[in-house]
Amino acid sequence: MDARVSGDASRSSSADVRRVSIGSYNIHKCVGLDRRRSPSRIAQVLKELDCDIYALQEVDNQEGEEEDSMQLEYLSRVLEMAAVPGLRIVRHSGQYGNALLTRLPIASVHRHDLSYWRFEPRGALDVQLDLGDHKLRVIATHLGLSRVERRSQWRYLLKAVAAAPAEMPTVVLGDMNEWFRFSATLRDAHRILGEPLAPVAFPSFAPFLALTRIWVRPVGAMASIEVHRTPLSRRASDHLPVKAVIDVEKFGGRLVPG
Repeated sequence: MDARVSGDASRSSSADVRRVSIGSYNIHKCVGLDRRRSPSRIAQVLKELDCDIYALQEVDNQEGEEEDSMQLEYLSRVLEMAAVPGLRIVRHSGQYGNALLTRLPIASVHRHDLSYWRFEPRGALDVQLDLGDHKLRVIATHLGLSRVERRSQWRYLLKAVAAAPAEMPTVVLGDMNEWFRFSATLRDAHRILGEPLAPVAFPSFAPFLALTRIWVRPVGAMASIEVHRTPLSRRASDHLPVKAVIDVEKFGGRLVPG
């Protein structure tokens, strides 16, 4: 397991898990619509969401004078979850990056560098979590703003997905920055991962774009997917969080790769 994981990754038992909840949330550096920076408010939204796993985007993890300046460490501590920092946070190559929080035991961590030409550096976390009879592979990312950039990044990630056995339970999620529903990027993803519902979650005050996506393979394992709309979540960030519930019993036979 990668050493750069904070929190107690072994706190949860590896006994068989039947349902797993996973959320994706662009926290916008914890700056809300009122332009106030409040990690405690984001923590409260995550508590409302009540997931086993969170994929977070735009996490500001720079040292500062305030106790909550290191946002990933703060959220990990307040939520009592293990934190897995993305590539930019590990290398300190930018002001913010993506990260994962989890209550489940972590089996392995891999970081993909998705940076493209002169655009803003991007990356993806590729984490295996222990569910007892299964390993769950979670790939969390935040893709670029340019279409050509996203196309390159998606090709890379879909090759990474295809490198594992097709029966490997896999979740791919994050802020995909893809607003055109008929894009080649989404068509490629749907062909390999299926086409789940994609509820609109941006902007938080009046959502009409589905930038945040969650795919689950096998497709039938996704029990539900919904946007978390509360008075607090509408103010805490410019994105609303999206939550999916996964039925582990739909994964099929025992699959615990070595």
